[in-house]
Parts: sequence; C-alpha cells; structure tokens
Amino acid sequence: MKFRAKLVDAACLNNFTRVSNTIAKLAKTCTLRISPDKLNFILSDKVANGGVSMWCELEQENFFSEFQMEGVSAENNAIYLELTSENLSRALKTAQNARVLKIKLTNKHFPCLTVSIELLSVSSSSRVVTHDIPVKVIPRKLWKDLQEPTVPDADVSIYLPVLKTMKSIVEKMKNISNHLIIEANLNGELNLKIETELVCVTTHFKDLGNPPLASENASQYRNSEQMAEVHIDIRKLLQFLAGQQVNPTKATCSKFAF
Repeated sequence: MKFRAKLVDAACLNNFTRVSNTIAKLAKTCTLRISPDKLNFILSDKVANGGVSMWCELEQENFFSEFQMEGVSAENNAIYLELTSENLSRALKTAQNARVLKIKLTNKHFPCLTVSIELLSVSSSSRVVTHDIPVKVIPRKLWKDLQEPTVPDADVSIYLPVLKTMKSIVEKMKNISNHLIIEANLNGELNLKIETELVCVTTHFKDLGNPPLASENASQYRNSEQMAEVHIDIRKLLQFLAGQQVNPTKATCSKFAF
C-alpha cells in the first residue's frame, strides 16, 4: 500500500482543515478511506444508540495538486485507515499560512499518516513541521461494514435556517430541557419546541423551502401543512451544530418513515 498527496492552494487547505475540524468535534475516532479519485471520512456509530453516522466525500482533484495511491490490490484499490480525529485536526491547525502541505502513509515502527507542513519564517526562509499520526490499517474483511449508507425515502424533508442562528436558539433551549421537538412540513415551516411541566417554548421558521422528495407518492398522500415531528436529545443536536466548520450553502433535515 502506498499513499502520498500534496496541497499547495490556500483555499483548498483551508477547506480541508475545516472538514477535519468538523469531524473532530463529532467523534473521537474516524475511518479515512483512500481511493484513486476520492477521500472519504466515515463515522459508523450505531445511530439507534445515540451515536453519529457520517459519510463525507472529497473529490481528490478538488483539493490536491498531487495525489498518488496504491491500494491493497488491483481488484481492491483502496486503503482504509482508522485514526483519532483530533490528531489530524491538531496537525492541520499548524498549517495556517503554509506554503505546502504533504500527507504520506509511512511506517515508523507502526503505521502513520505523516503530515509535513512547509512554513515561511519572518526572514522568508522556510521551515518544515512534521506530525506523525498513528493509524490502524483496517483489514479487507471489515470493509463491508464501512460502505456508503443507503438513505431511505424521506417522509418530510426541509431546508434548515442558517446553522449559526439555529445553534444560538438551541443553546438557550438546552438550559430549560434535555430534549427538543423538531416539527416540519412540506410548506417550508419548521418549529423548534421544548415542553416541560412548567413551560412550553417554540421558535417558528417560515418559507424555508423543501427539497424535492425522491418518491413522488410521499408528497401526493401527505397534507403539505401537516407537521411531522421527532424528539431528540438536545445535547446531540448541539454537538452537531457546534461542530459545523464548513459553512454549507444549504443544509437539510429529513424525517424518514420506517
């Protein structure tokens, strides 16, 4: 197995760092999948037990000026690595204003993802900072548990308001209750609501818009004003909102009918 890549564009490096920071805030460990044309960051906790599941896909040509890899075999041309999310995030934090960032799979008595950062000093001479991030190579027999998840048809799907605004509201609500009710309909309306024995607080959003549903039947048989609701742990939602570093142009929330 071989892997080496290089980033030289400041915007690409900044976006790659933001993705890493987001993942570090969501989970302690993650899986990095390396293939000839993509990098994937994978979180595969059991959602039913309160964990976070994520499939993050980065087209390598959009980030790297150089990218070379050889997988475990010609038939299975991929590499799966388990690493501590915070270790990668910390290494990339030192890459601000870097001229060049190189990432390489190495073996220094144990498998490592070696991150080399070339920085300019005040005297215009360069210096290199190197981080060796321990990784665990995931064997081929376990790859089947780390595939892109299939997403069922949504019962209701809605575009979210600006995530920073939503985070500010949820932060205030967590002081009142441990659970949050999210209500949404096909009319672009979203409610964030908490209910206790003493108080009921609701924040309303309108005209958010709805993405097209995969199944046309879902919208035909559902009243557009009828609210679908879910009850979630407010701390889990806040963890997600606080971890967002990538400034998405759009974010959606969907309720699935099982």
